[in-house]
Amino acid sequence: MVLKNSCWVALALASVIALAQAATIGDVLAFRAGDGPQPTGIAPLTGDIITNDGYPVEEHQVTTADGYILTMFRIPGGPGNPPREGKNVAFIQHGLLCSSADWVILGPGKALAYMLVDAGYDVWLGNARGNTHSRQHIFHDPDARNTDFWDFSWHEIGFFDLPAMIDYALQYTGQTSLQYAGHSQGTTSFFIMTSLRPEYNQRIRSMHALAPVAFMSNLRSPFVRAFAPFVDQIEWLMRMLGVNEFLPSSDMMTLGGQMLCRDEALFQEVCANVLFLIGGYNSPQLNRTMLPAILANTPAGASVNQLVHYAQGYNSGRFRQFDFGLTLNLIRYGSIRPPDYPLDRVTAPVALHYGDNDWLAAVSDVRQLHSSIRNPIGLFRVSDPNWNHLDFTWGIDADTLLYRRVISFMDRYN
Repeated sequence: MVLKNSCWVALALASVIALAQAATIGDVLAFRAGDGPQPTGIAPLTGDIITNDGYPVEEHQVTTADGYILTMFRIPGGPGNPPREGKNVAFIQHGLLCSSADWVILGPGKALAYMLVDAGYDVWLGNARGNTHSRQHIFHDPDARNTDFWDFSWHEIGFFDLPAMIDYALQYTGQTSLQYAGHSQGTTSFFIMTSLRPEYNQRIRSMHALAPVAFMSNLRSPFVRAFAPFVDQIEWLMRMLGVNEFLPSSDMMTLGGQMLCRDEALFQEVCANVLFLIGGYNSPQLNRTMLPAILANTPAGASVNQLVHYAQGYNSGRFRQFDFGLTLNLIRYGSIRPPDYPLDRVTAPVALHYGDNDWLAAVSDVRQLHSSIRNPIGLFRVSDPNWNHLDFTWGIDADTLLYRRVISFMDRYN
């Protein structure tokens, strides 16, 4: 215990020293509020990244049926491919604790959003409720104590958020269907949408599931395996403490990432290994220089229930709705156990892209998902044997090993 405490003290001291060299929290807050210039010690968010990379960007907001106000970013064209009407639409959805920044952070020629724009697509980047860009509701305050804002899991993201964003993008562009790509939770929520609201299958030309997560019995991540057996106790404790948000985006985290994880920083490898512990180890695919930019946008915040729901899936071995406990299950579902999602109602063409070293989307679980949906395009392995869960968005070779194949399939289904 003494050793652990000493480590935390040392880390805290180093953080304070590092942060003292960076822009002050006040400068950052002023910048975020639009009342000051961007400090030199902080990386930009999605819209600024896109602008800085020389692409036009639009910010759109849509309100879900249950009152959440979501922000989407549209990239209608690029330097060599100007905006025009009638383009094929591609919608991309991020994973747990992430945001739309995932799809542009690798930069022009490398990031999936830019590659799609350069290939002629009208690209829309979604943001799920509760993350950095979607912390608004018509009634509830996300920062209030005992607020109902955080009373959701990824079930609501699939049932409310994705349909709202997809409908908006289609109506705005005048299209009737689009291409979809999602990572991790962006795949989970898709399968909820198309199984419980099957009319949305007709609005999907093809879906590309990057690191698909539905069944989770065989995941290897120590992070999930450690807390899954205690998920009921953790959920109860969080509720008693009034803690409903998990790992919110914060300026302290952003500045810490800038200083502790930058090139030549002593703690850079610690930052890298935290990511490896979650998604699998693949050192050659992580560009350490990008760590400050990654940590400026991730974690982007989530409901505690999103993690609880995943832990329930690991414990049960089933892809099913949120388990509220025996009594509430009887009230909500009419049964003591939550119902499975009816994956046989997913009829959109789905390509499942997986990695051998993905600690959150095990190959055997992806194969089970493949056998459960009705219209799979196929199972597609990333050729790097060490490809992990986070390489799908941040991998150095994601463009050549994955994204080109995704775009090629999308083109076929236009």
